[in-house]
Amino acid sequence: MSQDKLEREVRFVSIPEGLHQERVDAALSRLLGLSRSTIVTLIENNEVSRKGKSLTKSDRVNTDDYLEITMPAIAGEAKLTATPIEDFKVVYDDSDVIVIDKPAGVAAHPSPGWRGPTVIGGVIAAGYQVSTSGAAERQGVVHRLDVGTTGLMVIAKNENSYSNLKQQFRDRTVTKVYHALVQGHMDPTEGTIDAPIDRHPREDYRFAVVADGKPSITHYKALEFFPAVSLLEIELETGRTHQIRVHFSALRHPLVGDMTYGADHTIASRLEITRPWLHARELKFIHPASGSEIAFFSEYPQDLTRCLEILAKGQLPEAQ
Repeated sequence: MSQDKLEREVRFVSIPEGLHQERVDAALSRLLGLSRSTIVTLIENNEVSRKGKSLTKSDRVNTDDYLEITMPAIAGEAKLTATPIEDFKVVYDDSDVIVIDKPAGVAAHPSPGWRGPTVIGGVIAAGYQVSTSGAAERQGVVHRLDVGTTGLMVIAKNENSYSNLKQQFRDRTVTKVYHALVQGHMDPTEGTIDAPIDRHPREDYRFAVVADGKPSITHYKALEFFPAVSLLEIELETGRTHQIRVHFSALRHPLVGDMTYGADHTIASRLEITRPWLHARELKFIHPASGSEIAFFSEYPQDLTRCLEILAKGQLPEAQ
C-alpha cells in the first residue's frame, strides 16, 4: 500500500439496543462487517472515539452511544488483488460462467475500507478467467452477497456472459432463494413485503425502509418454528443492498445474529452465531451461451447447521 495515496473516511455509528454493554471491538466488528483485528488496529491508533474521547478495545458500549470512527480509504478506485479464499468451493464452471459457494467473511469485491478477502480476488487467485467488463475492481461481478452471507454466487467469465447475466438480473428473471433464521414467529406465515429501501437517513453504514426509496419486494414463507425464532424461505423479486435484513428488521423480526439491524445479542450468543443467519440456498438462471435454464443448490455451512441442531433440542440454552 506504500504507493497508494491514503485518504481518511469518517463514519458515525449509533449502537443498537442489541449490543448494549458489548466490548467496543466486538460491537464494531459486528456492525461494520470488519474483522476483530481490523477494529482493534483502528482502536489502538486512536481512530475510535465517543464524545471526543478515544476508546480502548475493552471499553463497553451503551445503547444509543454515538461513536466516531476514522477509517483509511484508498483514493480513487478500490484495488483488486488476487487473494486466495479459505474454503473456496466451485459449484459449477464452464467457459462462460463460474458459480461458487461463498463462505462468510468474504466481500463480493473490493471497496474502500475493506481489507479482507473478496470473491473476485479469490476467483482470480484460483486461476479462473473473469470478464473485464464493469469497473476494474468488480470484473465479472453481476450480483453481490453481503460479507456475512454465505451461499451461491455467479461470476461472468467473458463480456457476452456479463452483459447477458446483468440483463437477466435487471429483468428480474433470475431465481434467488435464501433461507434465514429470524427472531420471533412470523404471522402471517407467508406473504410479501413491498417496502422501498434506501440509505439510512442518519447512519451511512446501513439501509432502511424510507418513503422515497427504491422499490423493494421480498416474498417469504415459514418453514419451521422453534422457541423464539422462525426458519424462513425467502425469494427476492428485487435485489437491493441488505434487502432481506432491512425488510425483516422493519417488521420487528430481525435476522438472528444481525446486530446492525436490531438483533438480540443474547439469542445469538446462545445459538453460537457471530453473523446474520442468512444463506443463499438456490440460484437459477438462463445460461448466457446455451439458452438453457441451469439451477444450483447449496447446503448450510457448519455454523448455521449448528444453530439448528441447538434449536432442535427444544429450547434455547442459557448464554455461556
